Amino acid sequence: MSFQGYLKTIKSKTGKDAAGFRKMAEEKGFTQNGELKASTKAGDIVQWLKDDFELGHGHAMAIYALLKGIKNEDSD
Repeated sequence: MSFQGYLKTIKSKTGKDAAGFRKMAEEKGFTQNGELKASTKAGDIVQWLKDDFELGHGHAMAIYALLKGIKNEDSD
């Protein structure tokens, strides 16, 4: 699945887009000023997304990649 496919499925399932997840991550203390905190681990993000949104591991890791800056909304 392409990164765009992941984002589309995530939005369909949760109603949240990339900006929404960025905002929620900031509110939860995972990020600060749009940057992932050094203390935030992938497992923290994955667990949050599994618990709150019932996302699978791959979809949760896509959001982690987005928050970490590895990928963005335009990535393939």
